Amino acid sequence: MAEAQKPDLGPDPSLLILDDDESFLRRLAKAMEKRGFAVDIAGSVADGKARVTTNPPAYAVIDLRLEDGNGLDVVEQLREARPDARIVVLTGYGAIATAVAAVKAGATDYLSKPADAGDVTNALLAMTEDMPPPPENPMSADRVRWEHIQRVYELCDRNVSETARRLNMHRRTLQRILAKRSPR
Repeated sequence: MAEAQKPDLGPDPSLLILDDDESFLRRLAKAMEKRGFAVDIAGSVADGKARVTTNPPAYAVIDLRLEDGNGLDVVEQLREARPDARIVVLTGYGAIATAVAAVKAGATDYLSKPADAGDVTNALLAMTEDMPPPPENPMSADRVRWEHIQRVYELCDRNVSETARRLNMHRRTLQRILAKRSPR
């Protein structure tokens, strides 16, 4: 029964998943194997570049921010090695600027974490002219707001006063938001 649900991956089902979050990497790899992909995993930019050089995959899921650099370097190298590759960039810091940079570097699509295997598969297999279907359970507006505040906070080196100034909000209001857990 699970065989009928496998998508048509074409003659080359090779998939590189590059992420430094070990548990996420393993879960996604297992889920993508069940969908028929021939999965290869990497945990660093250096490892990803080496795998692209030796055997460029037909599909790739690449995390944007890794401990040893930027995943866009691997996207560019893969695009040069294999122009027909379908590449999805994943990141925990969803922002329009990074999405534009990912597409300019050669990514086919861009997804914010947490993305499940269904979202990733849809993005990898969507035709270029078609928009992929919307996610089954997108982030709530409260979660998107919280993610944006966290991103600006990190970019300001965790300086509350500077973050509040850039977000045009009162410092105490920001402190209350930062003290709370992330919304679902």
